[in-house]
Amino acid sequence: MLKHISIKGYKSIKELDLDLFPINVLIGANGSGKSNFISFFKLLRWMIQRTGQLQFFVGQSGGASSFLFDGSAVTPQIEAELNFETTSGKNDYFFRLFYAASDTFIFAEEKYRRNIYSNSTGQGLLNVRSNNLRTAIQRNYSDNSGNIDISPFSGLATWKSLDAGHKESRLIDDINLGNQISTDIFYLIQSFETHQFHDTSQTARFKQRWSIDDNQRLKEDAGNLAPFLLKVRDNEPRYYQRIVETLSQIAPFFDDFVLAPVGNTILLQWREKGTDLIFSPYQASDGTLRAMALVTLLLQPPDSLPDVLILDEPELGLHPYAINIIGSLINSVSNRCQVILATQSPLLVDCFEPEDIIVVERNGRESSFKRLIVEELEDWLEEYSLSELWNKNVIGGRP
Repeated sequence: MLKHISIKGYKSIKELDLDLFPINVLIGANGSGKSNFISFFKLLRWMIQRTGQLQFFVGQSGGASSFLFDGSAVTPQIEAELNFETTSGKNDYFFRLFYAASDTFIFAEEKYRRNIYSNSTGQGLLNVRSNNLRTAIQRNYSDNSGNIDISPFSGLATWKSLDAGHKESRLIDDINLGNQISTDIFYLIQSFETHQFHDTSQTARFKQRWSIDDNQRLKEDAGNLAPFLLKVRDNEPRYYQRIVETLSQIAPFFDDFVLAPVGNTILLQWREKGTDLIFSPYQASDGTLRAMALVTLLLQPPDSLPDVLILDEPELGLHPYAINIIGSLINSVSNRCQVILATQSPLLVDCFEPEDIIVVERNGRESSFKRLIVEELEDWLEEYSLSELWNKNVIGGRP
């Protein structure tokens, strides 16, 4: 799980230090910085892909200056650190991207480390298994558990530098040398999946035929929705049936998908109750198509889920009843993967607990992020819902 993130100099995020929970719901006015926070994870994914992808992504997104807080004249670099906790320990990744000629970035610094010990105090615990050694230790320590405190600054937490001056991340180079820690960090970052199903235009990718072999993961725009559903139907029929049943709750006319490959491609199609006609994406409402993508994403088999699932305004175009169902599914999926989402929907906010909510506001030129503190709202919550407190501007997040 991603436990903490710090960012400096990225778009409207001048400086951020944020603890992350299993569910993290960003609320705030338009332009407050929610989408900038989410876009940072897209930058990360592109940054650690194969050589050339960072510079390609930066160029396609308007150049390096567009990523910097108030531009390169004000902010010459982006700095970030990510802290993960896994069963193997605490993994940290740090980088600084410096503005360079031709509106590009170079790495001013890149490094990682692993603490094989960690707990809530930031100190480590070494478990002693030998009974003789345990006895000797217990004579000198008041704690009879057999645990020895280790300074968090011990050699176990030494940073491994990947040097500076390179244009693309060197994590992959380190992986090729057989380094397990860099491999773990690489796959942790690769496990960030950002999904946004806003595009339902005539050229939207999930309205086109798609290769049946491109089905490993649901793409960020659900372009491969049909082949992904085909794989789930054939390999995990129980989960496929849950998807169909849930869609029938949102759209009572929906009966089942028609997943019939033609050659090596497949088109998203379905049947509706009371007719033998087969329908295509061009005949559906935007909300129905988005519901199909969201329900498939959230009810896919657990083994297919990413470690961190990032959603940008999943409520767009959905009926209030559908929003409540999506909120319930997000709560359920958070037991298996971490969720970060941005929303403008009061209805969706009411699906979560106060401690899940992060209020994003624009203070002058910069964005601020504040997680709600339950104790500060106890009296208010006895009479009002979270959405009512948001609308009344008690918790902030309004223009």
